[in-house]
Amino acid sequence: MRNDNLKSYLNLHLIVFIWGFTAILGALITIDAENLVWFRMLLAGVFLGTFIVYKKQSFVISATSFAKLIFVGLLIALHWIFFFRAIHVSNVSITLSIFSLGAFFASLLEPLFYGRKILWYEVFFGLIIIAGLALIMQVEVKYLHGMYYALASIILGVLFTLMNGKLISDHEPSVITFYEFGAGVFFISIYFLIQGKFNADFFTMSLNNWILLLVLASVCTAYAFTASVKVMQKLTPYTVMLTTNLEPVYGIMLAYFILGGKEKMSTEFYIGALIIVITVILNGVFKHYKNKKEV
Repeated sequence: MRNDNLKSYLNLHLIVFIWGFTAILGALITIDAENLVWFRMLLAGVFLGTFIVYKKQSFVISATSFAKLIFVGLLIALHWIFFFRAIHVSNVSITLSIFSLGAFFASLLEPLFYGRKILWYEVFFGLIIIAGLALIMQVEVKYLHGMYYALASIILGVLFTLMNGKLISDHEPSVITFYEFGAGVFFISIYFLIQGKFNADFFTMSLNNWILLLVLASVCTAYAFTASVKVMQKLTPYTVMLTTNLEPVYGIMLAYFILGGKEKMSTEFYIGALIIVITVILNGVFKHYKNKKEV
């Protein structure tokens, strides 16, 4: 059991690294956030549907589960739309730094979803993360608009992560993700139909955008998202959200070397980011020794 947990934890770090690269792709793809998310969820849904058929898994789910998955799919779509908007109006570094708040929100909301008491050290480490984030916001005021989008995105991200934590006990991760992505495409399509956005220009993109979208939909979405749901069978949503705090680290490092330019932030920004990283490490060490004593 311990080896399974270790394997899941290592897989989670790989997934988080891929998510960090997702932000880079979002900055490189030159289409609107809503369009990007529509293509991402559609293509990823096709990949997942093919995988489910290949594995001979059942698409059958209960009406209750279907309704829940539809709602989670809407949350995921909105989460990603706000995420890519944040990147477009600010940059990768700012957007990912805001995602460090995920663990703090999870520490407050997870007890409501799972009926356990709030753990003081989870809130304590969450507050330290906020302090690091406050330092970043103080010196990067020009990116405030992007910070608001990123904040909305991470709140939605915590909500659907917690909801998926309950759904995985009854269904295969790939099936759950397939229906959620299908729901996201459905809701965005309704919005596009109302706005009259479905036209020839909508599907006209450069070859570079198509290639990046395929990478985004396959590796960074179909694989990473399904794998993240699967590791939740072994890890708690809080552990998942806390490890996700390393996404800014991986993403900011990649952005610095790949994108350069406006991704090179102030010294205070990197101090704030360092505070966040150290907090993540300390929380992991604290949780490890606490669980060891309880065993």
